[in-house]
Amino acid sequence: MISIDILCVGKIKEKYWNDAISEYSKRLSKYCKLKVTEVQDEKTPDNASDALEQQIKDKEGDKLLKYIDPKAYVVALAIDGKRYSSTGFADLFEEKTVSGTSKIQFIIGGSLGLSDKVLGNVSGKISFSDMTFPHQMMRVILLEQIYRAYRIINGEPYHK
Repeated sequence: MISIDILCVGKIKEKYWNDAISEYSKRLSKYCKLKVTEVQDEKTPDNASDALEQQIKDKEGDKLLKYIDPKAYVVALAIDGKRYSSTGFADLFEEKTVSGTSKIQFIIGGSLGLSDKVLGNVSGKISFSDMTFPHQMMRVILLEQIYRAYRIINGEPYHK
C-alpha cells in the first residue's frame, strides 16, 4: 500500500475543516497510508517588505525540508504547476504506483507560498487553479482529489 504524506504550513483551527479532513482521511484509509504533517507558520506582519517575506518563506521552508523523504515522489502545490483533470491526476497516481513508488509527498505552503529551497527539492509541481486558496481549504481539496483518484483507479463510482 502506497504512503501519502501531506506536508503543510500552519495548523487547522476551524472544526469544519478538521471534520472534512477527518472524513477524507477515513475514506482514504482503504487505499493508502495517509499522514499529515503540520509545521508552524511564521507570523507575517501587514505591509511586510519583500526581504522579510522571503525570510519568512525560508524559515517555513526549512521546517518543511526536515520532513521531505529523498526516496519519495515529492509534489509541491504551486500556482505555476501543471494542471490535471481528475482522471489525469488518477493516471499520475497509477503511473507512480506501477513504477514502484512507495511514497508520494504533497507540500502545501503558507500564505506566502513555498521557498525556492523547497521548490528545488520537489519532483514536480501541480496547480489546482490560477486562484489562491487558503491552505486549510487547499488541504481539503487535495484530500478530496486523492480520494477521487483512487475511486477512478479502482473503477468505483465518483461524482462527476
